[in-house]
Amino acid sequence: MEILSTGRPEWRDALGKILDRMTAIPEEVDETVRMIIRDVRVRGDAALAEYTGRFDGFDPIAEGFVISREMIEQSASRVDADLRSALAAAASRIEAFHSRQKERSWIAPEDSGMILGQMVTPLSCVGVYVPGGRNAFPSTLLMNVIPAKIAGVGEIVVASPTPGGMVSDALLAAAHIAGVDRIFRIGGAQAVAALTFGTATVPKVDKIVGPGNIYVAHAKRLVQDRVGIDAFAGPSEILVIADSGADPDIVAMDLLSQAEHDPTASAILVTPHESLARDVTAKVAAYAQTLPRRDVLERSLNEHSLCIITRDLEEALAVANTVAPEHLELMVENAFEHLGKVRNAGAVFLGYHTPEAIGDYIAGPNHTLPTGSTARFSSPLGVYDFVKRSSIIYATEPAVRELGTLAVQIARAEGLEAHARSVENRIR
Repeated sequence: MEILSTGRPEWRDALGKILDRMTAIPEEVDETVRMIIRDVRVRGDAALAEYTGRFDGFDPIAEGFVISREMIEQSASRVDADLRSALAAAASRIEAFHSRQKERSWIAPEDSGMILGQMVTPLSCVGVYVPGGRNAFPSTLLMNVIPAKIAGVGEIVVASPTPGGMVSDALLAAAHIAGVDRIFRIGGAQAVAALTFGTATVPKVDKIVGPGNIYVAHAKRLVQDRVGIDAFAGPSEILVIADSGADPDIVAMDLLSQAEHDPTASAILVTPHESLARDVTAKVAAYAQTLPRRDVLERSLNEHSLCIITRDLEEALAVANTVAPEHLELMVENAFEHLGKVRNAGAVFLGYHTPEAIGDYIAGPNHTLPTGSTARFSSPLGVYDFVKRSSIIYATEPAVRELGTLAVQIARAEGLEAHARSVENRIR
């Protein structure tokens, strides 16, 4: 990890390159994804089976597109009891947290005679994409399915690839705990296309949520005029603000915990203390050599990670707000006193004893968070992502007489005469 100081101008360019790392989609990725979407839309299951065979080495026609409820239930007995217990505890905490996010419809009469309100209704059908195979993430299934169930979504369609026919028992155990009825054994851009347009086998959904590789993310971007999506998910990222009280070993491993996700993942340390910066970066380099995903770590750390030395904590927080990171750790004394200065972050982890990884699995808040600086305007996945709101308006005759003339004035100011007359007809 390169160490730069805000006292030198080049730190801004270095940080900018990290923040811009995923803004451009390679031309070959764009062409491939567009071709797959068109093909699945036209040929349906035949195209879906062809791409699944080509990319995943799995024949869904011969072996079946669907993992049934019975197979999901059987998986629970094959999973280690401690892991099963941990997944159940995580599900319970996720449910408890997200239950607080439920919105309610409301209606309110006015003195004018108008009755106004808002009707909150769940989406009818949602597609949940979960990476599968050897790198399956049972926590991701729980984080996406449970809020949808709390929202009251009518049908939840889970899609997860099974490369080489490999099925993760841990993923199926999570599906069983979350109450998933079936899982479609499809992935990649072809799964996004199938969920968007529907095939003879795969239902058409109203919204697609869940993370994936660059092909999945770009496919979601391309179909958003046809279906709702959660976000443009990019590679994982963490920014740690640390003071002199932080343990360099702990800071180093927290940075590595996100860098190991992906070669384009980003880990940034911001601190006013140069000695801490040098201790941490040395430990990061040493620990990276001992971890299983060493090749991934080396690319992430060398190409997309950085240590920034600031004048003080105030400047460190200003840097964090500029980055708008997916995960922000405030590893500082009296962390709650600084929380109000945080404007942009997907999730904030406070104090010396709160690792980001606990938020990934067991704390309860959602780990599907805005990436690529989109925390400036986006929020974590939640129950609110699985509902829609409709306005309710009722007017009595006296209310139209009282407010209608105002509406007529505005309509004519906008040059919309039919609008004006539709109100005047009722006034008369």
